[in-house]
Amino acid sequence: MAKKPGLKKNFMFSICYQILAIILPLITAPYIARVLGAANTGIYSKTFALARYFMLFAMLGVNNYGNRAIARVHDDKKEMSNTFWEIYSFQMFLAIIFNLLYLCFCLFLAKENQLIYLMQGIYILGGMFDINWCCFGMENFKLTTIRSSIIKIASAICVFCFVNSRDDLWLYALIISLSHIISVLAVWPFVLKHIDIVRPTMAGIKKHIKPNLVLFWPVIAVSIYNLMDRIMLGWMSVDEEVGFYTNAESIVTIPTTLILALDNVVMPRMSNLFSKNDRSEKIKFLMDSVMMFAMFMAAAMAFGIAGVSDIFAPWFYGKDFTRCGFFILLLSPVIIFKGWAGALRTQYIIPTGKDKIYIISLTVGAIVNLILNAILIPKLNGVGAIIGTLAAEFSVCFIQFFLCRKEINLKDYLTNGISFCMIGAIMFFAVESLSYISSSAVVTMAVQIVCGGLLYVLLASVYMIKIRKNPVLVNEGLKMLRIKYRFK
Repeated sequence: MAKKPGLKKNFMFSICYQILAIILPLITAPYIARVLGAANTGIYSKTFALARYFMLFAMLGVNNYGNRAIARVHDDKKEMSNTFWEIYSFQMFLAIIFNLLYLCFCLFLAKENQLIYLMQGIYILGGMFDINWCCFGMENFKLTTIRSSIIKIASAICVFCFVNSRDDLWLYALIISLSHIISVLAVWPFVLKHIDIVRPTMAGIKKHIKPNLVLFWPVIAVSIYNLMDRIMLGWMSVDEEVGFYTNAESIVTIPTTLILALDNVVMPRMSNLFSKNDRSEKIKFLMDSVMMFAMFMAAAMAFGIAGVSDIFAPWFYGKDFTRCGFFILLLSPVIIFKGWAGALRTQYIIPTGKDKIYIISLTVGAIVNLILNAILIPKLNGVGAIIGTLAAEFSVCFIQFFLCRKEINLKDYLTNGISFCMIGAIMFFAVESLSYISSSAVVTMAVQIVCGGLLYVLLASVYMIKIRKNPVLVNEGLKMLRIKYRFK
């Protein structure tokens, strides 16, 4: 068996991939928005969302379950080979069924945009061959990261070279779908070097069905308010609204990804400490520090993005996407709800094995989202979808904190969270007042970001040092700047 890569190397590969996953869309999104237009962007978003749903059902919970199952036996090649083929046989069976169902949908039900739906079908076809879970289980992040990075860069180049007009929507969908299926096929040669080809038994396959289904529900619950918005908006409103909503959601997702990057790094350490029943000051200090960082960053990014949204959207996506700026403004609180809930989930709920709390919160969020979408989208279009998303994310955040209130420093967390939001609100109005400082959008946003950022950091630092008497984040910031002074 090959030597396992170190955790630090895996972490670095993972971080590099996350950065690339953020940067590439920022590079291609303005081009796609201008070339394809709001309507075509909306068509692509709603067709991809539906294809993504078929993919989710084709894969069930195999990404999480397969990863865990392989990780448990990867030191025994024979057992790992049996486990792999048992899980993959079940995956292949489901993938064939849902690919056939999707093909039937395209041929008999998709009256509009049939060609685009068919192009998205190539993406679903990738579900038959997606065995990234095996690589992750064997702790080989290097292969998947390098492979995915090369293919993502190549697909971005293809988009710039071949997608040149509104008539190229089908080509754009084809490029993205092909890049996905190529990336999953590229893993197979590596996996087959470490896996023997064996014939799985029916009994072996059956034992993996139930745990797959258990891990599938959180996936589908999250997808309801991450993907269903676009599908319902596409059915009940115009394609342009889907395009505005999707692009706005893409922008507010970036800060959340950055916040959760730290949470995910600290989570294994928290899991290790909790597994040893360590309830010392060390774990309390670590958790409180991470929660304060998440609340500090979430408020800064939410109010900061809201403050520049009206100038940023038409500058970044084009003048046809001015309404997108309004959507970004309305969606910005999602950063706060996701940032807070994500920090609590990764620092306490998951490390302590309180999966029930996570599942309950996601279920309530999914139900709230579906109900509000059905009621509000026909009346308010994209704004209705935004209200549904805000209510869903707030529900998830509220329920997680409420059900954990007896085990965490809820009072302190709320005090910090509300205080940072008040500071963020001050920054927001200051940034808004600078909206007309220059006729150049770039100059205006630069001034807004610098002035708003300095104001927020100054006020937040005063709050942490003088009011909370907890300057740990300030001291860490000074350390990063190589300033030797430390507050006590």
